[in-house]
Amino acid sequence: MLHTFAFFEAYFSNFIEGTEFEVDDAYQVVFQGLQIAQRSQDRHDILNTFRVVVDTPRMSHTPATADELLVLLREHHRSILEHRPDKNPGQFKSVPNRAGSSRFVEPTLVEGTLKHAFDLYKALPHALARAIFIQVLVSEVHPFDDGNGRLCRIMMNAELAAADECRIIIPTVYRDDYMTVLKAFSQTSQTDPVVRMFSRAQAFSASMDWSTYQATKASLTAADAFKESREGKLHFVERRLRDGGPEGISRIREPR
Repeated sequence: MLHTFAFFEAYFSNFIEGTEFEVDDAYQVVFQGLQIAQRSQDRHDILNTFRVVVDTPRMSHTPATADELLVLLREHHRSILEHRPDKNPGQFKSVPNRAGSSRFVEPTLVEGTLKHAFDLYKALPHALARAIFIQVLVSEVHPFDDGNGRLCRIMMNAELAAADECRIIIPTVYRDDYMTVLKAFSQTSQTDPVVRMFSRAQAFSASMDWSTYQATKASLTAADAFKESREGKLHFVERRLRDGGPEGISRIREPR
């Protein structure tokens, strides 16, 4: 079950960033060593992300100090982008970066911003709250030249894995919702839409059948997860989840 979940976690996380494969091809890349002509770099994007997220001890490790946060960010970044030396894997950015009209934290302020935010992160009482906070923190700071999206989702899911809660997958059909809410937060600092979006994404992730690759693919297909946002809308049975917590999403056990 964990290998199936981790595969789709890596698959969708890369799809968000534009590394797009047919799901069966991606499955063969990860589990059968499929080589795809002229897509060696993209192949390693998925493989390296999968190797991080399938590693339970690694994904259960969260930072105890601000300095450890910086170390974890560098280590994860190096792991997912070691095959792309031009992206300076494991090194914080030295030149400013931006996405559209959004300008991220200046290179000289990256470490200070992350350290300053650490105390706020550690003060949050629930795993989902910490997961959302660190996802948004890394996304807003954009500490590296590339790979920040995959990294922020890894850091988010590490918080949930450490608490034995269900990790979050952002399927293709939900990508626009995810990006729109994060962009709106950057511009208006509204937190409620962010919490609602991630809470629903976690409920969706908890509702899928992760028992086997074929069962999961069928479950995701029924939810329109593989469709583009313009082609469909995420739909699934939102059952009541046990033990309360923020937005009622707490103590959903991590897939095994």
